[in-house]
Amino acid sequence: MKMTFRWYGETDSISLLYIKQIPGMSGVVTAVYDTPVGEVWEEEKISHLKELCDKAGLSMEVIESVPVHEDIKLGKPSRDRLIANYAQTIRNLGKYGVKCICYNFMPVFDWFRTDLHFVQENGAVCLAYKESDFQKLDKKNLRLPGWDESYTPEQLNGLLEEYEGMTHEALFENLVYFLNGILPACDETGIDMAIHPDDPPWDIFGLPRIVGRQEDYDKLFAAVPNKHNGITFCAGSLGAGRFNDLPKMAAKYASRIYFAHLRQLKFVNETDFYENGHRTADGNVDIYAIVKALVKNGFDGYVRPDHGRNIWGEEGKPGYGLYDRALGAAYLNGLFEAVKKNG
Repeated sequence: MKMTFRWYGETDSISLLYIKQIPGMSGVVTAVYDTPVGEVWEEEKISHLKELCDKAGLSMEVIESVPVHEDIKLGKPSRDRLIANYAQTIRNLGKYGVKCICYNFMPVFDWFRTDLHFVQENGAVCLAYKESDFQKLDKKNLRLPGWDESYTPEQLNGLLEEYEGMTHEALFENLVYFLNGILPACDETGIDMAIHPDDPPWDIFGLPRIVGRQEDYDKLFAAVPNKHNGITFCAGSLGAGRFNDLPKMAAKYASRIYFAHLRQLKFVNETDFYENGHRTADGNVDIYAIVKALVKNGFDGYVRPDHGRNIWGEEGKPGYGLYDRALGAAYLNGLFEAVKKNG
């Protein structure tokens, strides 16, 4: 297992020096953020990131993420060119020691919460989801940070219209088409693709979501058995679906889990939750059981502490402050050590 930390490049308020000071930290998870989606990542930009990480004594073996263009998800004629570009980016990353790429196949929206600044009783600030607030949203006039900030309202509405009629089956076929197009580049470079689960793992605004349950993974591996086709096991995303048995899934797919995002959720009722500290005792996700299942079944991939609270007065990027994620890394390192030593 290698412990890593999300780093948003040179504009990140958290320096590589601070990340290096976290005990047991081997490397960072980063990306090239200034290249338009669908274009090839230039070697010069990849090399620059690698040089910064090397100077800080941190590896750059995981990329999160190389975004998948919406035309690929929609199955448009332009997808072949975009898939070829993606494959070339994989080859370019392989030249600089990258071993794993985390990506997702969520239509239009990435992860979402209804509150990015939920204040807990102890004053910590975190991300939260409330079903009644979600139901009040008008998808034609969304104004929620972290969701639609990449699009103008006109662009967003146009994209949503393009997805009208998209079925789960058609979206899945487009995912398989994409993977079959890029996996030859993975075979050449040895890079593993680790698909991130949908967050939350159910349809939103009528958009199909296809990666969030055990049967979804079984279907994916049956359709694309290539070993470079793997999983990012996100405990928070999968844990938002109370129908998921996370320790069971961690055990079953350990050999195909190349990257693990470990974080905690605390449910306040059947649908509403907020994100809490990483300890098992602090929420409804059994982090200890997940770690035990991973270790016992041969997991040897990358781990990072995922969404943390803003604590001790820190005003960091929602979910991505320094202090709580550093505490999370220390806790996770302790769990992995204990499980391994107890045999």
